[in-house]
Amino acid sequence: MAATLWRTTSSILRRPFSLASIRCSSGPPSKAEDVHKGKVPTEGLEMPDDIGHSVGLERSEILARETGNDDPFELKVFKRSKGTFEEPTIFTSPNSKRMIGCVCEEESLCVNWMYVHKGEPKRCECGYWFKLIDSPHGHGAEKH
Repeated sequence: MAATLWRTTSSILRRPFSLASIRCSSGPPSKAEDVHKGKVPTEGLEMPDDIGHSVGLERSEILARETGNDDPFELKVFKRSKGTFEEPTIFTSPNSKRMIGCVCEEESLCVNWMYVHKGEPKRCECGYWFKLIDSPHGHGAEKH
């Protein structure tokens, strides 16, 4: 009984410290964003607009498109560059790895998916090289 009580209280006491450390480790937001945009009634607007109705990922996508980011989830197709070891096709990511797909031949119907890790150039089965680097602003892709 005492052991169960000890395990329960120790796990409960650890939670606030781990949440506080996560909150303290995150950096400031990159851009100030109007979180109430479209949700507050104004003159001549009786019903909320698209931004007022949207929540979650849909809302963040609409706000990103308004700021000029036409590909907020980095889903657009990239054209390969030279693809040699000296000049690989470069992708950016805020994470340490990114999954990319290579269509090895123009008429190919399948995609060769692979993980590319930062600092390690990766060679596809077709011979093209890819490299992952830090994104300049914490998000986005560098298009060549």
